[in-house]
Amino acid sequence: MVKITGRTKDVAHLKSHLAYITRNGELDAETEQGATLAGRLGLKDLQQRWEDDAGLDGKRRRDGSLSINIILSMPAGTDAAAVKESARAFAIETFGDNHDYVFVQHLDDKHPHVHLTVRSLGHNGKRLNPRKADLQGWRERFAGELRLRGIAAEATPRRTRGRIRKADRGAVRAMRKRKITPDVDRLARKEVLSEVRGGRTAKPPWDEQIKSRQEVIRRRYLEYAAELQRSRVAADQALARQIRQFVNDMPAVETRRHALTNELSELANTRRRDAEQGVGKEGEKTRGQEPTR
Repeated sequence: MVKITGRTKDVAHLKSHLAYITRNGELDAETEQGATLAGRLGLKDLQQRWEDDAGLDGKRRRDGSLSINIILSMPAGTDAAAVKESARAFAIETFGDNHDYVFVQHLDDKHPHVHLTVRSLGHNGKRLNPRKADLQGWRERFAGELRLRGIAAEATPRRTRGRIRKADRGAVRAMRKRKITPDVDRLARKEVLSEVRGGRTAKPPWDEQIKSRQEVIRRRYLEYAAELQRSRVAADQALARQIRQFVNDMPAVETRRHALTNELSELANTRRRDAEQGVGKEGEKTRGQEPTR
């Protein structure tokens, strides 16, 4: 996975982000020159340099970013050293000629990943402004570096794997881990709950578009499988079986709204069943007797 996780808007934001990815200086960071930044002092020097350069950027808008934050990640079990080497090679190839950057590897998560922070202003005076096509190109390049190091990796778009929901931002996941409800969750629940209580179910047009696109993708996979199955070559027939299994293993077409609606519906059903069984909030029987503790 290669994903843009955000942009730092000012020096304070940059300082906070660098503190986060280095765990307040406990983890070493590496720059585009191969230098290692150890501790808070090294980070302070980097922040000051980027701040000074931003002050000389007369074309930077007030809301312009100082840096773009990228995460490069692989599934659990992938060799962490190879992921870091691939990320280093990716950064050199993609940004080394024109942009300053710093990266840090995290190993405290089941998915080995690298945080890469790239200074927006390039040495040529142009600002980094990646588009969707750029991001796909980055994925292909990172996948290529991984394959060079013996790791099977393909830069397939999320939708071709049957995944329609974007991954949540790191800050949102961190809040959930600390049992804090992010605003995005609270507002989404409020909206869906209001619809359910009002006896109406909104059907955004994009939901149908997502469903239709997934139907087309899965149908084409099966058409390819049928074509391969007609071959007399054993390898083609084996590939046909693998494609069918791949389609069978694709996740259900469920948007975030659908998942939240189902969750609230299940919660309501559970509460209703508990009420019918005479179970109180704390699991105490309340029908015909005083609550027992």
